[in-house]
Amino acid sequence: MGIFKKIGNALKKTREALARKIDALLSHGELDEDFFEELTDVLISCDIGVRTSMDIVDNLRIRARKNKLRTADDVKKELKDIIKEDFSSVDNLDIEYPAIITIVGVNGVGKTTTIGKLSKYFKNQKRDVTLVAGDTFRAAASNQLNEWAERTKTRIIKHTEGADAAAVVYDGISSAKAKGTDVLLVDTAGRLHTKTNLMEELKKIDRVVNREYPDAHKYTLIVLDATTGQNALNQINAFNEFVKIDGIILTKLDGTAKGGVVVAIEKEYHLPVAFVGVGEGVDDLERFDYNDFIDNLF
Repeated sequence: MGIFKKIGNALKKTREALARKIDALLSHGELDEDFFEELTDVLISCDIGVRTSMDIVDNLRIRARKNKLRTADDVKKELKDIIKEDFSSVDNLDIEYPAIITIVGVNGVGKTTTIGKLSKYFKNQKRDVTLVAGDTFRAAASNQLNEWAERTKTRIIKHTEGADAAAVVYDGISSAKAKGTDVLLVDTAGRLHTKTNLMEELKKIDRVVNREYPDAHKYTLIVLDATTGQNALNQINAFNEFVKIDGIILTKLDGTAKGGVVVAIEKEYHLPVAFVGVGEGVDDLERFDYNDFIDNLF
C-alpha cells in the first residue's frame, strides 16, 4: 500500500466526519453567520481546537466574501488552502546522522511500539540502528523493547530493572561509537506523576549525551496518542517543562475521528509532526507530509 493511501485510510474517520458535517451545514442554505458559527463547532469536534478553529473560520469568512464561495467543495478547497498556509510556516524535521533520538511520552501512548517501528523504518533506509532501553522504571518496558529488537533484528542495550537510565544511555553511546551506528533510539520513562524524578532523569540523560557524543545530531521526539485529542496538547506542555521538544510522533491516527489535533499542534506549537502511526503493522509508521495530510483530511 502506498504512503498516500495509508494516510488516507488512517484519516478515514476524521475525513468522513468533516465531510458529513460540512455538507449538512451547506444543505440548509447560504454561508451566513450561523454557518460560520456552526462550522467552528464542527472543526472543534474534530479536535482542531477552539482558538485554532476560530482563527481558521475568521480567515474563511473573509475569503468567502472576497471569492464568492457557494458550494461545499468551494468551502473545503478554501479550508485546505488556509490550513496549508499555516503548515507551510513549520519546518520539516530533517534527521542527520549519526543521530541520537530520545523518545519521550507518557505511559500508554504506544511509545515502545513506536520505537520498534522507528527501528524498522530506519533499517528500511539502510541505516544501522541500536535501541537503548532507558525506561528502567517500568518492569515490562525493557522486555517489550527486547521483543521489538528481536522482531526487527536490531541491537539493544539494556540493564536490569531499576538501573540508572543514564548509565544505560552511556553504554548505548559507547556501543554506537564503536560500531559506527547511524541511529541510537533511546526509550525513556513516562511517569509524569513523579515529575521531579522524571525531570532529573531526562536532564541527566541529556548531560551524558552531550558529554559522551558531542558530534552526534540530537533530537527529542514526543509520542502522542491521536485518540486523546486535546489532551495531547497538555502532554506537550508537561514535557516542555523538562526538555526541548524537536518534533512529534502521532500514534493511532487510524483509530480516531479527531485527527484534526495535528492542525492544533502545528498552529499552537509550531512543532513538526515527524512521523504518524497509520496501523498496527511494523511498517505502519510514515514520515509526515502536511500536503498529503490536508489533502486527505478534506
